[in-house]
Amino acid sequence: MTDETLLRPAVARVLQSEEAIYGLILVSGMIVVSNSVVGTSANALLTVVVTVLVFFAAHVYAGTLARLAATDGAAGFLPSVRASVMHSLGMLVAAVPPLVILLMGTTRVFPDDSAIWAALIVDALLLGILGWFAVSRWTRRVWPRLASALITAAFGLVLVALKAFIHH
Repeated sequence: MTDETLLRPAVARVLQSEEAIYGLILVSGMIVVSNSVVGTSANALLTVVVTVLVFFAAHVYAGTLARLAATDGAAGFLPSVRASVMHSLGMLVAAVPPLVILLMGTTRVFPDDSAIWAALIVDALLLGILGWFAVSRWTRRVWPRLASALITAAFGLVLVALKAFIHH
């Protein structure tokens, strides 16, 4: 089984987008920032949900305007909105796993601190996985895939290190 057959094409397109990677980095950054204010998983969850929704809406809005401008309005408003939503969907989808972990902290399945750290670590791992699969679409060679996975994961790891530096 190849890497491409592990994911359905529609799911792969959503997850292998710059929006998915950006969404995970945004989530990690917001977890770090929210933890500096109160330090609870509930606060992190609320901060991340609101921020991701605002960034998603702003991305859809900007994409809609860009499509309309590029076509002098010929693309139509609703088709432009739909295209923008589909293009930006990775930001929402990628945020789900860390949000579920933060929700588990909020509902006391995990202690707050454990949920926050777990969400950050899962973000970094997901970034690495997305980096691997993104490069696997254009090469079967292991070294470029590994380099991409490490570079992409490093964005999340920098935020994990920042949290460790700021809060401990």
